[in-house]
Amino acid sequence: MKESYNDIINIRRMVFADIARIAYDDLDLKKLGDDTYRLIPGEKAYYREDVFRERAVIAERLRLALGLDARTAAESGPISEGIENVDVDTRVYTPPLVAVIKIACEACPTKTVFITDNCRKCLAHPCKNVCPKNAVTIEKHGAVIDQAKCIKCGRCKNECPYHAIVEYDRPCAASCGVDAIKSDYLGRAEIDADKCVACGNCIQECPFGAISDKSEIYQLIKAIKSGNEVYDIIATSFAGQFGALTTPEQIFAGIRQLGIKEVVEVGLGADLTTLNEAKEFIEEVPEKEPFMGTSCCYSWKLMVQKKYPEVNDYISESSTPMVYTSHHIKKNNPNSKVVFIGPCVSKKLEALQEHVKEYVDFVITFEELMGMFVAKEIEPSEIEVEDKITDASVTGRGYAVGGGVANAVVARIHEVKPDMVVKTECAEGLAECVKMMKLAKLGLKNGMLLEGMACEYGCIGGPGTIVTSSRAKKSVADFAKASPFASPADNDNIDPEQKPR
Repeated sequence: MKESYNDIINIRRMVFADIARIAYDDLDLKKLGDDTYRLIPGEKAYYREDVFRERAVIAERLRLALGLDARTAAESGPISEGIENVDVDTRVYTPPLVAVIKIACEACPTKTVFITDNCRKCLAHPCKNVCPKNAVTIEKHGAVIDQAKCIKCGRCKNECPYHAIVEYDRPCAASCGVDAIKSDYLGRAEIDADKCVACGNCIQECPFGAISDKSEIYQLIKAIKSGNEVYDIIATSFAGQFGALTTPEQIFAGIRQLGIKEVVEVGLGADLTTLNEAKEFIEEVPEKEPFMGTSCCYSWKLMVQKKYPEVNDYISESSTPMVYTSHHIKKNNPNSKVVFIGPCVSKKLEALQEHVKEYVDFVITFEELMGMFVAKEIEPSEIEVEDKITDASVTGRGYAVGGGVANAVVARIHEVKPDMVVKTECAEGLAECVKMMKLAKLGLKNGMLLEGMACEYGCIGGPGTIVTSSRAKKSVADFAKASPFASPADNDNIDPEQKPR
């Protein structure tokens, strides 16, 4: 999405900014319907075939941004229906987290192999010859595929010398590594909650902006305005997300201007994860466990729980960086509220877990944070700052990029046991994670450290990010180099009693 879906990005940012403005200005939520006309003014449609549908879609986006359910066209009632349930200063959640906005969905065709007009009706007809189901016939004007017989294997496409055969799928389904996208009775996309792991890749890939997750920005702002001491813990992948000329220190300063008391880098918790996972690997693999998977990506962990429960115990027992960092905050400030800001949608579900929810009060994405900046007219690049950020080590900051977790853990293992040989494998994207764990279940990854990341390129490719992964990767690398700590063992921000012995 970051590369070319500009209109969808603008719509999402516009909605987040509007909800943030309502919260900051204490506006009446019962008048939310007026905002559909303010956001989509006049009579001319900008994005869809008519202005009425545009306003209907915006209305459901506003509801999702408040934490309410999106409705179908069959469900009547004002946009503000149920508003009293979310007009609070604490987290509100009713499943599902990720939902299809049905009135925005175009019911794209499911996976299909199709012969185009470029077919030359050649004498060799390799497409017909390689089809294992005899689904291809040569007719008067060219080859034709019998869709009832076709198994979408793609062999005909690969053999056609004129590249006249195309294979396509609905983008949301193609991006789902756990096959959680199905169709409803009207052919619209529908998410199977039993399979979904809230990675958010479908949100990024839908070219109609018909899939979204629920937001907590309204409740977060209400908590700030209620006088709570709110601390922000921000994922290291924030570097570079808010403009090439904006420094990490300016982003921290901008967040404080939103009413946040203090900002702490989640790289601090990443250092604790590194120390604990390195210790765990040394003590457990391969004597007690055949392999170990890293614990950081919650969508990856959910995928293993759902698809491969028999090897779930081999995922590290260490807490995630978000959890360790929130522990650090709450220990010193037990009455505070903690908000995690990052690239992930699934962190909103992780924060609801029994062992996490008392430490993490809200979760928002970088994209939602940008909406808050827009609402308050804060431009971080214009803020003058002098302080440096010194929360995390070089390798802790490297968690944001695919392979970074495994690299950090191996580096720490070698500090403790220099001669220990550690084989690693890193999978980026849920489909690749599934393949890796299928082989691990068969015993083909024994003795290895496995890193799973639900998003391509790691956290910098998450659905809540703003810039391209290539730009973010360089920014994260520069930020990591600026750390005063080469190793998590050197990080003097970590309480000594938290470090594993």
